[in-house]
Amino acid sequence: MHDTKQNILILMADQMTPFALAAYGHRLTKTPNLDRLAKQGVVFDSAYCASPLCAPSRFSFLSGKLPSAIGAYDNAAEFPSQTLTFAHYLRAEGYRTILSGKMHFCGADQLHGFEERLTTDIYPADFGWTPNWDDFETRPTWYHNMSSVIDAGPCVRTNQLDFDDEVTFTTRQKLFDIARERHAGKDARPFCMVASLTHPHDPYAIPRKYWDMYTDEDIDLPAHRDSLDEADPHSKRLRHVCETDRTPPTDQQIRNARRAYYGAISYVDDQFGAILEALEQSGLAKDTVIVVTSDHGEMLGERGLWYKMTFFEGGCRVPLIVHAPQQFDAHRVHESVSHLDLLPTLVELARGEQPASWPDSLDGQSLVPHLRGIQAKQGAHGGHDEAIGEYLAEGAIAPIVMLRRGRFKFIHTPADPDQLYDVTSDPLERENLATYAEYESQIAAFREEVARRWNLAALHNEVLKSQRRRRFHFEATTQGTVASWDWQPHVDASQRYMRNHIDLDTLEAMARFPAVTR
Repeated sequence: MHDTKQNILILMADQMTPFALAAYGHRLTKTPNLDRLAKQGVVFDSAYCASPLCAPSRFSFLSGKLPSAIGAYDNAAEFPSQTLTFAHYLRAEGYRTILSGKMHFCGADQLHGFEERLTTDIYPADFGWTPNWDDFETRPTWYHNMSSVIDAGPCVRTNQLDFDDEVTFTTRQKLFDIARERHAGKDARPFCMVASLTHPHDPYAIPRKYWDMYTDEDIDLPAHRDSLDEADPHSKRLRHVCETDRTPPTDQQIRNARRAYYGAISYVDDQFGAILEALEQSGLAKDTVIVVTSDHGEMLGERGLWYKMTFFEGGCRVPLIVHAPQQFDAHRVHESVSHLDLLPTLVELARGEQPASWPDSLDGQSLVPHLRGIQAKQGAHGGHDEAIGEYLAEGAIAPIVMLRRGRFKFIHTPADPDQLYDVTSDPLERENLATYAEYESQIAAFREEVARRWNLAALHNEVLKSQRRRRFHFEATTQGTVASWDWQPHVDASQRYMRNHIDLDTLEAMARFPAVTR
């Protein structure tokens, strides 16, 4: 058992691939705050999201369950209120649970166990972005195209900058509020706070301060840009959905997009740094476990693909850093793990041990053995080496599943030929081993495991029925008066700053931190 009731601060980025971070070996990006956390913390070198798309990934991250288990098929899927999240579990353990920023909740429940939500979301909470597998050829007009790449460059302002600046401000303010409240004896509970930014998600536009941190000459171009003919069937469908080959970017436009993306990573690092500064200044840092991750990765033009939606490494690998130097020595974990593992990990960190029983089944395993440095090969009490994923959204025409274990990654869908990669010896996944006779037994074992884990035909049918319901729902509820599910953060102005219901000296003494002692 380890120390209990530590605060937990989760710093989340959006679409931030570990392959573009200095902590994971990138030669160029400037991220001093992330570098410090990585140097002092536990770095997971092979962490994966459960689905390479915003909402399904986040719902699995919160719940410890695969998307298919909770109907989290795509970016317009409702997150059911009865689904337990780590916010529910930690709140039951006496934690104050707080969310600032993006989580892409769809549906009427916009809290999902969080006691406080400090900002609205940047994305809509309705069903308007529901894909249509019944009509794949008709490209959804609301989805990514290549304008993010073609128009990449420096800017003064974007809606994403507006949003992330608010996330950082509200997170910092809440940390100071918590410190003041504790000093006043009002609320001594430990907290679990999520600060979730929307950068470095496209569009690739960033203020010149961050653009100028990099030069054109330093920007690396994609290692491989497959032609449309060379691409696998799913990649061809993604290129259709994103109009990649209808408006192909030039080398300079690709370089601009990657330069702006690196600048956005430095912007994210600055925002995280500002939050960490407030954590330190408020006196809360030494009692806080910090977790850094992203909802999914970013292909950045590799293989001719952009954004995510693929189980190639760029799309589904995520950074994962746990900083708790008072509890865990700095080291790196090479085994494969998943966002699904975070809920049982956070609960164990909060309780000091795993619960004797869970109120619901989980698809993940605690990372605490890994945090303690116990290797997977040391037996049942050691860390595991497995990541499982599903993709059920736009660009697909049938469920796609992924198994990652040991050296290998297996990708299967009834619609396409199998893919098997030795990620250790072939990190760029250039050689599909499923085409080689000597791997027939391995492929057969993976296919048998897929059949045990999933009824893909039934899942396909459920996805289609869900899409049809939600498309009809959106069309009906956007007729006449529209009732919004979008979160409306409430601030009571009568309780802020200078007000006459509190004596001036008392008010200023309450607001000043640290308090003046006489």
